[in-house]
Amino acid sequence: MVSSLTIMSMLTISASLPDMAIDFKDHPNGEGLVKMALSFPALFIALSAMVAGPIIDRFGRLKLLGPILLIYAFAGSSGYWLQDLYLILAGRALLGICVGFTMTIATTLIADYYQGKARQQFAGIQIAFMSLAGIVFVTLGGVLADMNWRIPFLIYVTSLAVLPLAYMFLREPVHEAHEKHAGHIAAKSPQIIWFVFFNVMLMWIVFFIIPIQIPFHLKDIGMESNTAIGLVIASSTFFSAVSSFSFGKLKGKFDFPQIFAMGYSLMAIAYVCIAYGDTLPFVMLGMLFSGLGMGLLIPNANVWVMQLAPVEIRGREIGRLTTFWFLGQFLSPIILLPLLKIFNHQQMFNALAGILLLMVLVFVGIRNKTKVYTD
Repeated sequence: MVSSLTIMSMLTISASLPDMAIDFKDHPNGEGLVKMALSFPALFIALSAMVAGPIIDRFGRLKLLGPILLIYAFAGSSGYWLQDLYLILAGRALLGICVGFTMTIATTLIADYYQGKARQQFAGIQIAFMSLAGIVFVTLGGVLADMNWRIPFLIYVTSLAVLPLAYMFLREPVHEAHEKHAGHIAAKSPQIIWFVFFNVMLMWIVFFIIPIQIPFHLKDIGMESNTAIGLVIASSTFFSAVSSFSFGKLKGKFDFPQIFAMGYSLMAIAYVCIAYGDTLPFVMLGMLFSGLGMGLLIPNANVWVMQLAPVEIRGREIGRLTTFWFLGQFLSPIILLPLLKIFNHQQMFNALAGILLLMVLVFVGIRNKTKVYTD
């Protein structure tokens, strides 16, 4: 449930963006800033996660979780009652700082609590639960956006329901006290972990254009209902949940590069469908394949980093993973949206499909060269 707050922070207001852009149409660069509202938390998630990792390695996983969940509710709901667009963006920034800590804490706890196949299975469950929560939050966000684009911001107070459950059920890992004195500064991860980090950033740069651009594309092809737009975006998270639940079994048969190659292949098919998606069925087909692909890619990256990171610096390395994850989400509209002024919708998504196929070849190529780190 703590992990589900991550996907809520980004996608809940996706269906609100077109109406929000209309309200701020007279604001200088209003539409651009409104689109930035979706990805703006990602920058601050990336920045705060770099700090969160060393902090939880030194002081423990759970000490900050309660206060952060309270601030999350305040910052997330600020878009409902703030009138100034820049203040709304400031609230989104504070929300991002909260998520940087919650995501790092949740993923590190999974690595602490579980080992081996149990860890692989639970990492898949984590992403599947995030995806299922995304279905609920994105769909509800679409329904509420049809009433008023501000109302979906109130969904963020859900963190207040998670707060007492976190105190009831989460426990500090038993090895934590020993690790405080373990000289963790000397511990190092193998260099391939940086390849995984940069790969995760590229993965999110390419993927995050979907929740940003698809609502506007659906409006262009005649879909006026924000509820329907929310359902289309939520369908991708549904199929992500389906493949994430199967990750544990797949990891027992394939290594990390092979699963990355599978995921990127599915994503490439998705982008070809979206490129030619002038009708709703084509767009939905793209959502299906993109969800199946991301449902494999995310837990695969998480588990690989868990395996590569020494226990003494596990929080720091998972914090870095979180940083590169959300740095990709922040950079996505900055890098890709300007391309829509040069290329049309079809050309851009075809080009992205080509990049994804190139990534497939990269992982096929490195598999044998890095066998010791990829099983």
